[in-house]
Amino acid sequence: MAKEYDLVILGGGTGGYVAAIRAAQLGLTTAVVEKGKLGGTCLHKGCIPSKALLRSAEVFSVVKKSEEYGIMTGEVKLDFLKIQERKSKIVDQLYRGVQHLMKQGKIDIYEGIGRILGPSIFSPIPGTISVEMNDGSENEMLLPKNVIIATGSRPRTLPGLEIDGQYVLTSDEALHLEQVPQSIIIVGGGVIGIEWASMLCDFGADVTVLEYADRIIPTEDDDVSNEMKRLLKKKGIKIVTGAKVLPETLTRSETASISAEINGETTEFSAEKILVSVGRAGNVEGIGIENTDINVEKGFITTNSYYQTKESHIYAIGDCIGGLQLAHAASHEGITAVEHIKGENPASIDYSLVSKCIYSSPEAASVGYTEALAKEKGFEVKIGKFPFKAIGKALVYGESDGFVKIIADKATNDILGVHMIGPHVTDMISEAGLARVLDATPWEVAKTIHPHPTLSEAIGEAALAVDGIALHL
Repeated sequence: MAKEYDLVILGGGTGGYVAAIRAAQLGLTTAVVEKGKLGGTCLHKGCIPSKALLRSAEVFSVVKKSEEYGIMTGEVKLDFLKIQERKSKIVDQLYRGVQHLMKQGKIDIYEGIGRILGPSIFSPIPGTISVEMNDGSENEMLLPKNVIIATGSRPRTLPGLEIDGQYVLTSDEALHLEQVPQSIIIVGGGVIGIEWASMLCDFGADVTVLEYADRIIPTEDDDVSNEMKRLLKKKGIKIVTGAKVLPETLTRSETASISAEINGETTEFSAEKILVSVGRAGNVEGIGIENTDINVEKGFITTNSYYQTKESHIYAIGDCIGGLQLAHAASHEGITAVEHIKGENPASIDYSLVSKCIYSSPEAASVGYTEALAKEKGFEVKIGKFPFKAIGKALVYGESDGFVKIIADKATNDILGVHMIGPHVTDMISEAGLARVLDATPWEVAKTIHPHPTLSEAIGEAALAVDGIALHL
């Protein structure tokens, strides 16, 4: 006999479990089907473990130059297994927290693979979920009034570039390295590739980044991209742009070698390992989509602004629908979908209001339009830019590279975008995000008295710089 629910969610990652919590708050009987562990990619293979490693890399880097701060430490050694152990403890603690939240919300968890069935004796419309249980027990049949697909994504690979886990890795395999490679080639200079490049360089690896586009982090503002390249090269990272990697040239022996076409010429690169970081593919296979009228385009599920698919009772959120592919975006997509199911009339998400972060060293963060996109959309812009080298707290930290850049509409004075690169900017971007949500002007941000000495003073000064009246430059 099928068990009935108001809502069944396929996938217990950040988007899925947050949607489940919101559904429980609204009184919906809710179940989550998860083939792995609750928390999904973000908790177990992405955001949290990678940031734990990045933090260790940051500490190692600071300790190596501690004499600059008057601290004498002697020889600094790296225990990479201990670093991995710390990462695992953080992940385990957060995993237990998610499990507690599910129990607290009286949300049923089914450990297995859920597939959407077509019309059947249980329901005249697609949506019945058959769960192939991980423990091998008989399939569970779930009969929901609504379904949310939150199956996430996986690392994308290049055709012909086989991931073997030894010489050629994705970020999934890299998270389980037992020692820092002496050298590594990173294929892809997007967000994930740059974070790994920064981390492994700080751990002592010889890092080369091969990026197909004409600049790294190509979705970010040009100024941020250029500054990131400058600062990473200053750390010793080799960055090659306009590089078309040729998978068929891959060889594996004591090292891995691969060639790339650059400006019409072929160049060979060799390293102990190759990390492939060329984006992520949606997990849309094997979940029964073929039993529905749901549209899949370019590997991602298509939805409306409330995350309904072509089957109005089936929703989809998070990485499997493409878009920003950010954990916090997925969470809010899930909340929007649940509130729409409940008839709460939620506002649709304006993705230009969603902040983006890069946790490399230096960090970068942004919200809203880049300068190029603002101009492309027809805005006449005015820009304020302020460097961290003029901020006392940045000098105290010993991290004075980078800047804050604010882009405003000359006609209305509204802030269109804010872009930062430098110390702790991932923690500061929310002020800019709030300014965007409230349609603030640079004048309003500048009138917000920023405490001294803080890094956030750079935001206030950049706001003044929009009108050419920065005080400390």
